[in-house]
Amino acid sequence: MKAAVQAVFLDRDGTIGGHDYVVSPGDFELYPNAIEAIKLLKKEGILIYSFTNQPGIAAGKSTIQAFEKELKGFGFDSVYLCPHSHEEGCHCRKPAPGMLKKAVEEHGLDLKKCAVIGDRWTDLMAANEVGCLKILVKTGAGLETNDRYKQNKFFGKWTEVEPDYIANDVLEAVQWLNGLK
Repeated sequence: MKAAVQAVFLDRDGTIGGHDYVVSPGDFELYPNAIEAIKLLKKEGILIYSFTNQPGIAAGKSTIQAFEKELKGFGFDSVYLCPHSHEEGCHCRKPAPGMLKKAVEEHGLDLKKCAVIGDRWTDLMAANEVGCLKILVKTGAGLETNDRYKQNKFFGKWTEVEPDYIANDVLEAVQWLNGLK
């Protein structure tokens, strides 16, 4: 599929590196293919934005600035992260689309021309709510998420979401977006 994509929102933990749990900046390592995926997006002139829940910030385990420095160092154009715990009930924590809507305000994006790549169903739910392409990767929590999806073990609003593509990893997802897969 060759899409006219303005921007790609990438989840952090389990999608571009680390694990299916939060790893603090400085200890986080990108998957080798994530570097290639970021380079491919840059080559195509596609904006790259982070799209990540980081409740450790609310718990005092890290700072927004540390995550921003790390992600921009990887090549991200802008950083959107939710620093709140689940209990805070904010509008930015996935599956809410608050981070995506903030990007629209700041960059004038058309979210129907954007894609979200993530390893959790919450990533896809946020994307679905605003009309983004939804790509599930099988890294991090993605294998379990994909198995639950295939076995129809999601309930309520979760069931209404269907990925546009399921990729083995972030590089395959980006290749699909660029019509290379």
